[in-house]
Amino acid sequence: MNFKDTLDKNPIFQIVAQSAQEVGFKTYLVGGFVRDLLLKRPSKDIDIVCVGSGIVLAEQVAKNGGNLPCNTFKSFGTAMVKFDDYEVEFVGARKESYRRESRKPIVEDGTLEDDQNRRDFTINALAISLNLEDFGDLVDPFGGVDDLKKKNIITPLEPNITFSDDPLRMMRAIRFASQLSFDIDPDTFQAITDNKERIEIVSKERIMDELNKIILSPLPSYGFKLLFTSGLLELIFPEMNNLYGVERRDGKGHKDNFYHTLKVLDNVAEKSDDLWLRWAAILHDIAKPPTKRFNPKVGWTFHGHEDKGARMVPGIFKRLKLPLNDKMKFVQKLVRLHLRPIALVKKEVTDSAVRRLLFEAGDDVEALMALCRADITSKDDKKVKKYLANFDYVESRLIEVEESDQIRNFQPVITGERIMETFGIKPSREVGQIKDQVREAILDGKIKNTEEEAFPFMVNIGKDLGLTPVE
Repeated sequence: MNFKDTLDKNPIFQIVAQSAQEVGFKTYLVGGFVRDLLLKRPSKDIDIVCVGSGIVLAEQVAKNGGNLPCNTFKSFGTAMVKFDDYEVEFVGARKESYRRESRKPIVEDGTLEDDQNRRDFTINALAISLNLEDFGDLVDPFGGVDDLKKKNIITPLEPNITFSDDPLRMMRAIRFASQLSFDIDPDTFQAITDNKERIEIVSKERIMDELNKIILSPLPSYGFKLLFTSGLLELIFPEMNNLYGVERRDGKGHKDNFYHTLKVLDNVAEKSDDLWLRWAAILHDIAKPPTKRFNPKVGWTFHGHEDKGARMVPGIFKRLKLPLNDKMKFVQKLVRLHLRPIALVKKEVTDSAVRRLLFEAGDDVEALMALCRADITSKDDKKVKKYLANFDYVESRLIEVEESDQIRNFQPVITGERIMETFGIKPSREVGQIKDQVREAILDGKIKNTEEEAFPFMVNIGKDLGLTPVE
């Protein structure tokens, strides 16, 4: 199999081939770019392996390409050249050996065969020659092309050794299966199960990088089911693992919140590529296990799971090394509010309730409604249509009230500074009380958020608290 015609369409490969000839290194295009080329998937990350110094080759490529930007990383023996929209990584062929207590290998110079032997899966151990004498020839020692055709994830060498050496490869196997909708070879999957405890030597950051790629895959539930079945999920994300199972008492059971959550996640994934909206789907019911109670009259309840779930979000994000910034606050907000729109489906719902939801959700109200719609997982089509119609009504009410009152993200015209200035007081409990009452009056529709209505209302509250306006 030869890819000369395909490679000729991108001038970078001709420059690399010319440069390899000049420095005297056998050079190959390897890894994900080759895999995606065969799968006809777009890829911008190009990995080049040479039998020699990757840094020397990269510097020659940068020179021949017209002084292209070249970053070298001497401690790793790697370099990166920017070429148009492509990032081209260079490394010398190497062989690796591992110590049990670390996933960082002992690296030695090696041959192309050594380099392909150290690859994680057969579909990533493919190489294409960039040498002038056999330019474009495919080098496939492990049958990677056949595994691509079979949609099969399998290690090139004995899987127990592969995963024990570098346990992150277990996450990568599941990530590739989820991204590509491939199967994992039975022996390879058994090795993941057998070596799952080894994941504990991998940093949280590397694990989360792979988990986020699973979450962003087209059908993320597939990856989570593999994580669950292998036992990895219990080790890396026990709160989600704890959602699994149905408890029955007096003939009454509840739905399996693990599979419900996966369905909600898939529903969100159909509509949005937003990673953090997908995280909100994952965590929206995360507090159901600790809030589960049995009531003989009504069965199982999960009262307050939305509030407890919101309180759990920062701790989960911190432990998983996810960002503790506005992304976390966005997820926390949606977890806390995800039941609120349900309460607005009644025809007699007040404008005040709608205002409060708009105020609390702010610019995230559309994301909240997307999560609420995704949360409809009933298999009864009539119920689904009814719930969706209810949410249509809620959204129409949200639009109606927002157009009338402009309440989303509103800031009361009466600030703390204005209160202190009016009554000649310093920061105190009374300032907070007045601010709260003014805000509540605006949300209740008693007054408009204008100077004309809010200021005299504020003065009257102050007087009720024993304060006197400054003349």
